[in-house]
Amino acid sequence: MPNTKSAKKRMRQNLKRRLHNRFYKKRTKSFVKRLLNMESYEDARKFLPYVISEIDKLAKRHIWHRNKANRFKSRVARYVHSLYVKQQATTE
Repeated sequence: MPNTKSAKKRMRQNLKRRLHNRFYKKRTKSFVKRLLNMESYEDARKFLPYVISEIDKLAKRHIWHRNKANRFKSRVARYVHSLYVKQQATTE
């Protein structure tokens, strides 16, 4: 347990920030998971900007490292492209 007044305040701040960060992490991971479970290219293409925006917000707030954010953006973009390729293969 903290002994000084400043340590007690720091503990309260850390708790509040941890809960805040956890909310944004969970929300973004849910967005990514929802996108990766999509089967339709059109739905995924429309949803992709929202996912990228959420990932960028995590990087901007320093919740995720920018390289991790870029890796996730690349991963979801590759997935959407793979859906596009599948769609093109089935229409031919």
